[in-house]
Amino acid sequence: MEIENLKKNIASNIRQQRAKNKISQEKLSELTGISQQFICNIENEKVNPSVETLLKIANSLNITINELVY
Repeated sequence: MEIENLKKNIASNIRQQRAKNKISQEKLSELTGISQQFICNIENEKVNPSVETLLKIANSLNITINELVY
């Protein structure tokens, strides 16, 4: 899978899971310890998050990293 497709999937899945759980970017930031701006950049496909960052987000959204990525 290409990097751009991965970034698109991750961004979309984070947005969908946040909406499903009624969690704002600000709340996700509090839950993960990741800045709200960085979460925004992930959702806008501007950065490549590390595996550690993806795990923090997945855990905070109560999903697996596979659900976040694919």
